[in-house]
Amino acid sequence: MMNGENVFGQTQLFDVLKKNVNPVQLNYRQAENQGETPGDIPPPNADILPFKKLFQGDARNVSLVIETNSVDLIITSPPYWKKRDYGIAGQIGQENTPQEYVNAMIEAMKDWKKVLRNTGSIFINVGDTYYNNGLIGIPGRLEAAAIDDGWMVRNRIIWAKNSGMPDPVKNRLVSRHEYIIHFVKKRNYYYDLFGYAQKYGNGTNPGDIWNVGLTRDTGRHLAPFPEELVERAITLACPYSVCTVCGQPIERIVSKTADLDESRPQARRAMEIAREYNLSPQHIRAIQATGISDAGKAQVYQTGTGKNSEEVKRLAAEAKEILGGYFREFTFAKRITTGWQECKCGGPTVPGVILDPFMGTGTSIDVAVRLNRSGYGIDLHKPGTFD
Repeated sequence: MMNGENVFGQTQLFDVLKKNVNPVQLNYRQAENQGETPGDIPPPNADILPFKKLFQGDARNVSLVIETNSVDLIITSPPYWKKRDYGIAGQIGQENTPQEYVNAMIEAMKDWKKVLRNTGSIFINVGDTYYNNGLIGIPGRLEAAAIDDGWMVRNRIIWAKNSGMPDPVKNRLVSRHEYIIHFVKKRNYYYDLFGYAQKYGNGTNPGDIWNVGLTRDTGRHLAPFPEELVERAITLACPYSVCTVCGQPIERIVSKTADLDESRPQARRAMEIAREYNLSPQHIRAIQATGISDAGKAQVYQTGTGKNSEEVKRLAAEAKEILGGYFREFTFAKRITTGWQECKCGGPTVPGVILDPFMGTGTSIDVAVRLNRSGYGIDLHKPGTFD
């Protein structure tokens, strides 16, 4: 295939690998890899072990070899327009015009939509191209075309790099970022922001700028995908397991605790006062239920305010009088995973499935298996060509 043989439209299976994960160790490995804290209840094991399957073929024909509605997350980095020629006729990336490139990507996304679950997501890493002394605007063109084709754009993530390839340009700044665009089919998609925030944001929403360094590679592939980009997308948008009967992903149940971060002086003082006056767990829960206030504007901006029982209001008022301004600390108490919401049909479960239709060296599939997910990889080159 390296001599330019045309594989447009072909999809040939070259390798089917099973990744056998010891079920006894699975929960431990999931917690370790996904950033679960010691207080969290880990997710239950899927009933079937994850797999790894690699195909040679065109990214516009994945539905020929992958079952409909079976993929949870597509994460990929297609060839950028007019950047690199991989020597295969019909390849995406060497079209004559930017519009032809976008059309080819939309054609691929139409096919991906067939295999993607309604709860699934697509994360596409796409860079822009300077052409005739100006930026062409590929990411924006792709977003607009995808929206017109029925996709929803949930985020335009900035992949910020602290280094990059040398660039001798003298009349503009060197580019040190790319885009990762998050597309979904439906509004009700799987998204584990809590798990992601635990791992990458110290419990808070980390925002849409990802500071991830480049991966150096001395092999034949010039643009290897950093593992951390894949890990972030999987943590956010690929469930631990999915029911094989109804297709519902398992989702975490998150609850507040009475625990504060005692490294903060205000939190430490709040805990001291609560212990000194023997405030009960019911007092703390009442504070958390009412929030900063249970009246006025708070009824508009705070979920649940104005709906609490008189007993809850009484306990909250009593605790706030004792704590003074320190009561606010308990409205930001630590949260933990207290369980996992599974479907009611009781069908067997499988690990979440990712697909990379431009897999290159296969980094995304390797990361998926390491995180106990299943992975499909497709590329115009035979699997292993870039190893």
